[in-house]
Amino acid sequence: MFEQEWMEKTKRIDEVIATYLKEEKGPQRTVIAAVNYSVKAGGKRLRPLFLVESNVFCGGEGINNPLVCAFSAALELIHTYSLVHDDLPAMDDDMYRRGNLTTHAKYGEAMGILAGDALLNGAFEIVGEALDRETDAGRLRAGAKALAILARKSGMYGMLGGQVVDVEKTGRPMKAHELDFVYQLKTGALLEAAMMIGAVLEGAREEKVGALEEVAAAVGMAFQIQDDILDVTSSEQVLGKSVHSDEKNHKTTYVTLYSMEQARAQVKQLSDRAKRILDNIDGDGEFLKALIEALVERKF
Repeated sequence: MFEQEWMEKTKRIDEVIATYLKEEKGPQRTVIAAVNYSVKAGGKRLRPLFLVESNVFCGGEGINNPLVCAFSAALELIHTYSLVHDDLPAMDDDMYRRGNLTTHAKYGEAMGILAGDALLNGAFEIVGEALDRETDAGRLRAGAKALAILARKSGMYGMLGGQVVDVEKTGRPMKAHELDFVYQLKTGALLEAAMMIGAVLEGAREEKVGALEEVAAAVGMAFQIQDDILDVTSSEQVLGKSVHSDEKNHKTTYVTLYSMEQARAQVKQLSDRAKRILDNIDGDGEFLKALIEALVERKF
């Protein structure tokens, strides 16, 4: 039941994202092709899905709201840009992601950098154009607030800030609070942005937006710790990207810092916390709870 609903919702989001991709023509067609390749490489579309479902949870129209569509696509482009740059030789130096060649492996390192830049700029272009078309004053104010959240959560005090510390600490031991900082920002920040933006676009009160941010923070931590576990226990075929890359890059993870058993216990604790907070927020959270469980346990 959940899997079918998730597949239908993800397919719809894929269709929305596809409408924002550019035609591969003109002198800059190579970078456009690299951008399209990166976006079409697959993925679960978790961040846009959380954004849409957070909006519905707060009583919104979800995918039928043009601003929700624009922010969902923009969020996925920003996430994709982070992966494209994360795979570069200067970063994790990965050749495969989701079972395909990474962008730099297919198009070259320089074009990989430019494709990431284009994805980031393209995200804000999408939102800017959507706001320019909006005529309702209330939705415009909500959109401006959502834009500020998107910028902050993807920037130096969000995802990018987490990546900075992750890069600086590669090959060096990391303390527990440093690892938590990286995970909270590098992985959690965009999930927080997704749920906050979904709520903000429906005019939710600050308390509700803050509670959904807490839910997303717990989910983000659980997801990343589970990623640490799978990097050791899974395979490239199942995971869709290189495994044992943390060991190769001498990275501190929850598994190396604590133990496999403790890491698994922390995943459960965080997942339970997210669902418990959600239970105390006004709204129909059944699909969101099922999504959190499926995400953390990698059931899809």
